[in-house]
Amino acid sequence: MKRLTIVDVAKRARVSKGTVSAVINAKNSVRPATRDRILMVMKELNFRPRGVARHLKDGGQDLSIALIIKDLNYPFYTSIATGVQEYANSKAYSVIITSSENDHEREKRLTHLFSTKDIKGTIIAPMVEGAAEIEHLFKLKMLNYPFVLLEDVKGIQANVVTIDNLKAIKQAVRYLMDNGHTKIVHFAGPPNSSHTQERIEGFRHAFSESPLVFHKDMIVPIGSDYDESFPKTIEYFKSKRREDYPTAIVCFNDQQALGVMMALQELNIRVPDDISIIGNDDIYYAKVYPVPLTTIKAPQHEIGRRAAEILIRNIESSTLLPNEEVVLETEFVIRQSSRALIP
Repeated sequence: MKRLTIVDVAKRARVSKGTVSAVINAKNSVRPATRDRILMVMKELNFRPRGVARHLKDGGQDLSIALIIKDLNYPFYTSIATGVQEYANSKAYSVIITSSENDHEREKRLTHLFSTKDIKGTIIAPMVEGAAEIEHLFKLKMLNYPFVLLEDVKGIQANVVTIDNLKAIKQAVRYLMDNGHTKIVHFAGPPNSSHTQERIEGFRHAFSESPLVFHKDMIVPIGSDYDESFPKTIEYFKSKRREDYPTAIVCFNDQQALGVMMALQELNIRVPDDISIIGNDDIYYAKVYPVPLTTIKAPQHEIGRRAAEILIRNIESSTLLPNEEVVLETEFVIRQSSRALIP
């Protein structure tokens, strides 16, 4: 099959090659009506802009995809990257793995770089700070550039691979309730993450389905990483009388849970004797924490594999495919960081 070029787009849209190029490069020199017509033609033809292609000595094309994660140091993303790489390699694709370092502008620069340098598609763990900050994702959509998100982004119709956060947190809270806990709090993650909002909703739902009453002060935002969660945990407990301490904390993720656990140790609060801790993700070293962590096991390798499968299927399709949303199940893993309050 002959590869489509911007010449084909220009002919169909009845404009010059230079005008198509200006639209692809987001220049302001094209009238909105003309720009919209060109973008529509690109979608009808399933045209994808081509960057600087590199060719192998045998004449074949070097196929590459990218993965943008939030934190290279968090093993959750390492396991996802392994799943991406395993499937991509089976299809003769190389994988470029990089991190946004939890910085929206860096994510924006990386998506622009990959979409203009013949990286065939990108898997993104997105930083979302509001409607104005997803413009780069809209641009990828307009350019018909294949990408897969690792969490939902409100306002973007895209391929998504994620987990059932609401169901997972409900299960964790119910486990605590069934074991006699009534003073339960949720240490929430970054407010700009859909995972944060889904986990808060799961926490609320668990209370709505029980005799216990939910109060908004049960949700305590302390961030997702160790450096942020450790001091905020210290601050939270120093602001309370000991008789007002919760008996259990459901954490946003395992990295946060470690910060919480170490803060409690500094405050001479015992886990699980005084407070039970539940994490989220089941990263590989959760079982060797100072107290092995009860947590929600996410299928990290499967997340990566499925994301790569969807991405490459879209890259290799000659027609525009409908968006896919894959929601994977989790497993509740009980270890020594939680205990029952009833016999």
